[in-house]
Amino acid sequence: MNRFGEMHCSIAQAVGVIGEPWTPLILRDLFLGVRRFDELAEDLGISRNLLTARLERLVQAGVVEKRPYQERPVRYEYHLGEAGREIVPALITLMAWGDKWSTPPGGPPALLRHSCGELFTPVVTCPHCGGEASADTITVQGGPGAAQGPGTMVLAAPSAP
Repeated sequence: MNRFGEMHCSIAQAVGVIGEPWTPLILRDLFLGVRRFDELAEDLGISRNLLTARLERLVQAGVVEKRPYQERPVRYEYHLGEAGREIVPALITLMAWGDKWSTPPGGPPALLRHSCGELFTPVVTCPHCGGEASADTITVQGGPGAAQGPGTMVLAAPSAP
């Protein structure tokens, strides 16, 4: 399908799973409670073949769980698995970026309300100091998985002789 899974890079690995067109929107719909295949196809306006392929890939990757809700004929609902629930903060951060830089006419189509009751815009913060994490406040260093090769050449310095 793509070569991202071959790259030694966490972003490339993630894009290999959830970066295909339609996939973030499928995950959004599942988060919003759309569970059944026909409802997903209708809400997204996606072809049934393409939706089948995307759901199968997400189930294989453990992002989505397929649960039977009817026996004859067997029919399934789709739910976010643990990995799917953990991608939600990234999806709402992407949504906030879209609201700021490419808002549809009329303004943001959705607002987020936290369990505290307040509306909010997602912000990535440092878990240690609470400061905002942005391109201006973070630096990156090579980690234990950095290796020479596509996707991490910039992080993995060649071994000294």
